[in-house]
Amino acid sequence: MRSALPLGEDLTARLGAPKRVRVLGSSPRSKVWRAEFGGTRAVIKHLVAGPGADDRFAREVTALEAASAVQPPVVPRLLGADRGERTLVTEWVEERPPPADWVVAYATALGRLHGTPTEGVAGLPLWAGPTSADAEAFVKLAAWLEVSAPKGVATELDSLLTRLAARSARRVLLHGDPCPANDLHTAAGVRFVDFEQASLGDGTVELAYLRIGFPTCWCSTAQPPELLAEAEAAYAAASGRGIDDHELADACAGWTIRGDALVERAFRETEDHLARLTVEDWTWWTVSARDRLAHRLGVVGRVGGDGPLGETARLALRMRAAMAERWPGLRPLPTKRP
Repeated sequence: MRSALPLGEDLTARLGAPKRVRVLGSSPRSKVWRAEFGGTRAVIKHLVAGPGADDRFAREVTALEAASAVQPPVVPRLLGADRGERTLVTEWVEERPPPADWVVAYATALGRLHGTPTEGVAGLPLWAGPTSADAEAFVKLAAWLEVSAPKGVATELDSLLTRLAARSARRVLLHGDPCPANDLHTAAGVRFVDFEQASLGDGTVELAYLRIGFPTCWCSTAQPPELLAEAEAAYAAASGRGIDDHELADACAGWTIRGDALVERAFRETEDHLARLTVEDWTWWTVSARDRLAHRLGVVGRVGGDGPLGETARLALRMRAAMAERWPGLRPLPTKRP
């Protein structure tokens, strides 16, 4: 087991030989172990060879190094990294089961993560938002559902894309995949792990996860209104920035028109998933793609009605109603995390 660990000479010289090695579960893109170095428990993570592996490793190391400036910690301490082996070692964090109101601690930590100083941080790309192809696919889905899009929708969606792209210049440190299971709940607060998709952009696009149902995540859930309000207030307090309702509506709409936000990472950028949804439904975890989209359309309809997305919000509600009529078995998202 130890001889197979891809630690590299530099990490071995720095940390010593690992002991008490145990394999942990991980995605197909990585291998993870728990081990001890000189009596200190640690996690060893190796990104396996494959398309984009070097980039994902560089993003994770850069994000962990940058976020280490936040105190109390919101990430595990990085003990060492070997770029040649694509292996990093972090401290072991003793987690405990999330409480029923876990989203409040989650939102607090997310707000603090988004407060990471990023001046001088190099090596992270700007967040990439939805494209004109996404907007076109969304309008085509409306037509397939026999819902006519008002003339103003095309203009609203064009403006939405422009606003989302411009806000990436805010250069907030984004986790990239802030899902339940990537948040470790501890006695001292939440710490985030797995920064392979980290980028710089507008924190609102990740705050929107709470409303829109965690769009990049297998475990899509919806929060009760009272808990959602408490979590968003906690985020605002922790980040030191108020929440602009129109910007939050933009972020929710941006996730809704992205077909790639209905599938796991391996299947993104392979086809028009909004068009695929018209001929088949599929399950990711226990939630179907149509259930996810119906939830998101309802959110956009509620939050976007009195701002620059007014026509789009009304279209979203009509699309949701058409989906419910066509597919009466649609279910609400779960309210409990797995």
